Amino acid sequence: MSTLSAVRRWFRAHPRATDAVLAAFVLGMIILAAVHPSRGPSSPPPADLGPLEVSLVVAASGVLVWRRRAPRTVLALAGCLTIAHVTVSAGDPRSPIALSVVVALYTVASRTDRHTTWRLAVLTIGVLTAALMFFGERPWYADENLGVFAWTGMAAGVGDAVRSRRAFVEAIKERAERAEATREQEARRRVTEERMRIARELHDVVAHHIALVNVQAGVASHVMDARPDQAKEALAHVREASRAALAELRTTVGLLRQSDDPKAPKEPAPGLGLLDQLVDGFVRAGVPVAVELSVPGALPKAVDLTAYRVLQEALTNVHKHAGPAARVEARVVQRDGSLEVTVTDDGRGPQDAHADGGHGLIGMRERTAALGGSCRAGARADGATGYEVQVRLPLPRPSQGRERVER
Repeated sequence: MSTLSAVRRWFRAHPRATDAVLAAFVLGMIILAAVHPSRGPSSPPPADLGPLEVSLVVAASGVLVWRRRAPRTVLALAGCLTIAHVTVSAGDPRSPIALSVVVALYTVASRTDRHTTWRLAVLTIGVLTAALMFFGERPWYADENLGVFAWTGMAAGVGDAVRSRRAFVEAIKERAERAEATREQEARRRVTEERMRIARELHDVVAHHIALVNVQAGVASHVMDARPDQAKEALAHVREASRAALAELRTTVGLLRQSDDPKAPKEPAPGLGLLDQLVDGFVRAGVPVAVELSVPGALPKAVDLTAYRVLQEALTNVHKHAGPAARVEARVVQRDGSLEVTVTDDGRGPQDAHADGGHGLIGMRERTAALGGSCRAGARADGATGYEVQVRLPLPRPSQGRERVER
């Protein structure tokens, strides 16, 4: 199967060689049919081809090498050579040179519009059949004449059908590519609109109260020593404004949730400490997961949460798209001042396993970019079948933290 595919790819990459092989095949079929005609009560004896007839046969077959570059010219040359051969051989059907016209007409039909195809087909079929009827020794209704008429008409029909199917496939591909681009644009537009809506809501709620807190804190700092009573009053206003800001912020966040979102959890945000529970859930669901965790110290909360969410989203995608027999390897390694999270599966591959424009992957990239990291989701780096998610999250250097404390 691999050898056949390699040969097919080679012929597609070398169209001129393909046409040369086709021309040689047509020449061989014409010579074979002339030397060994079909056996029957009215079949003619084997032909005695002269130099002129052989030259016409070779020329009619040889022009097929240029059938892709100039299909109409090749059809005209093949038709003229066929008519010349019919005239020279007195219409002897023992040498069916019309096969070259059949191939040339098929090429024209598969590469031009339907109106032009049938106009040229009617002209070719009419002229060729008329030449066989008028210059041939047999009656006009002979089987050979009707056979040439049927073969040329069938070549035009098959070529037109191939052209229609090719156009249909191209239209479907174009529509799928357009739909994919539209889906990605719609996903990005929704993410942008959601960001703007959240920013607008938070600004409307928090900006007034924060400005009030800033003013009252400045007043309290200014009059703290001279008028402590007024400072206490200003601090009371700060407390009230901050309490109101927190209440309105909580209300706004609640309104930003969708109606079918679950209630806010009471437990702390998850992290890599809950990785065993996360993996056990997927193992019970039928997804075998092999985990390698190498994190020597405590991680910042933001990095810890992001790493957990990346693993959760990647494992969820494997469960949804990679197939029932997929195996997963998850690695969380701390090296070179960064945390590297890698999730690899051996499922069906990126062409049909994971949708690259989904909201889950967009959220994964957004989380990673917010921490200054990088995210790659696609085919496996080693070239094997499957999908791979690689995330790199930078970690703060301890020396920077000590410098801040000393200052």
